[in-house]
Amino acid sequence: MKPISRLVRPARLLAVLLVSGGLLAGAVHAQQAEPAPDEGDGGKAADYPAQELTPQILYQLMLAEVAGARGQAVMAAQSYLDLARRTRDPRIARRAAEMAVFSRQADLAGDAARLWLELEPASLQAQQLASGTAASGARVDELQAKLANALARQGDTIGPALMGLNRGLAPIPDKALVRRLVTQLTEPYLAHPEAHFARANAAYVAGDAVAAAAALDGALSLRPDWEQAVILQAQLQQEASPGKGIDTLRDYVARHPDAREPRITLARLLVAAKQFGPAREQFEHILKRAPDDRDVVHAVGLLAMQQGDGNAAEKHFRHLLSLGFGDPDTIRMYLGQLAEDARHPDAALGWYKAVEPGSQFVAAQGRIAQVLAGRGKLAEARQHLQAAAREAPNERVQYVLAEAQLLRDANRNEDAFAVLDEALRAEPENPDLLYESALMAERVGRIEVMEGRLRKLIALKPDHAHAYNALGYSLAERGQRLDEAETLIRKALALAPDDPFIIDSLGWTQYRRGQLGDALASLQKAFGLRADPEIAAHLGEVLWMLGRRDEAVRTWRDAARAHPESTVLADVIKKFKP
Repeated sequence: MKPISRLVRPARLLAVLLVSGGLLAGAVHAQQAEPAPDEGDGGKAADYPAQELTPQILYQLMLAEVAGARGQAVMAAQSYLDLARRTRDPRIARRAAEMAVFSRQADLAGDAARLWLELEPASLQAQQLASGTAASGARVDELQAKLANALARQGDTIGPALMGLNRGLAPIPDKALVRRLVTQLTEPYLAHPEAHFARANAAYVAGDAVAAAAALDGALSLRPDWEQAVILQAQLQQEASPGKGIDTLRDYVARHPDAREPRITLARLLVAAKQFGPAREQFEHILKRAPDDRDVVHAVGLLAMQQGDGNAAEKHFRHLLSLGFGDPDTIRMYLGQLAEDARHPDAALGWYKAVEPGSQFVAAQGRIAQVLAGRGKLAEARQHLQAAAREAPNERVQYVLAEAQLLRDANRNEDAFAVLDEALRAEPENPDLLYESALMAERVGRIEVMEGRLRKLIALKPDHAHAYNALGYSLAERGQRLDEAETLIRKALALAPDDPFIIDSLGWTQYRRGQLGDALASLQKAFGLRADPEIAAHLGEVLWMLGRRDEAVRTWRDAARAHPESTVLADVIKKFKP
């Protein structure tokens, strides 16, 4: 069963490590660096016509600008487009396209984008916009012709142009069509490794990993040890055979120790494989050469926190704040958690109080209350949450849930139910209040209230998996209406098939029905997904009843070492007296 929801804590470190600072970005759609402001967006210096600002041109520009300022976007776009056709100036065509997109006139935007691409064929933005408006077959053919002409005019800059091809075509939703276009457009340029890379990219996005790998082999045969190609090759290998991509990148960085992007990708793959120590080593290698790289400092701090190295994590997070990290409040939340873990409550309070209004503010107030309650100041903690709720009525429900959690942790279940019940009277259809008050009603023995509120929640939100699960588990736990219990839990499982708590509920229901083999399979699957103490208690009990008592005792004792505060484990160990 899913436990009563707790205060939002800092995001799960594995997920954060995968996405923070752009570290998730791999070679797919990898492009050249953005051009300098005085260059076209295709990487080639823009060659704009020497446009004489005649009175007529100035007058029409002013008319278009005035129309745009007055909200007449269609008129402004039409004026710009007419002027661009007469002047053949790509800057005016670009302005026409931008205004047409703003006006949400698809045909007008398509006309402007195609003119812009014709006048500035190397422009990646023009390629993207023209691709996005190429809805019909005829327009696709026209787009292909214009892109082929643009590529033919690139000369020595053909490599970057080929690398930008997939990004230019990205707005087209039909990825098989994009792949066909890329294949045809790159045919004259197969002596260039970038052409093979473009084909690999298009094949991968279209779902053909085998063809993508073959195209990468072609790229690497022309340019051995090419970073971008090796990175994409490793990603493909890792998907097909876990560990192989890691080996490829280990070999690469051993031969090219200063290669930053391959090493970052290696570290990311190691994190995904939950090899946190080796991942941290890779990031620290980069950090030695770039000690102020915020993304890498962030990653190393998170990995140190993941490994329980609080001192190192604190050092890196403090450094990150000094570097002006873009999300300082998340870092303050991490520092507060580290201080709590180190049993420095005053330091923790200082960090949480430094969090400013924003996405982390409510969570920070909840942690302040938790720290106060942990110091025996439950009344002060409740007052803090109540004051915060008065200051931010839109966040009132979150503060009520936090206050109820404090009371529950203090074993004041009746008071917790009263707090939730009072809030529910003000918002009788709030899903969070219905769910939490139902669970608390069960704790205080008000089973009918629990069932009524969960059924109301299901009626309001038929896709609320945990409402079905909670009701089904409650029935199974009391050994009542087991057929209905299993039906409810299987409904929850259909909505959330990989939720370990729901799988645990199914296993527990199967156990109650005497289906020990099925129960064991379900509980082992749940425990494999999440080593939760309640799941461990259930799994151990089924093992015990199957006569596998040594395994049961080992399961309970290992879980108890990891979760010494768990009363569920303590109760089951006492019940069976192993």
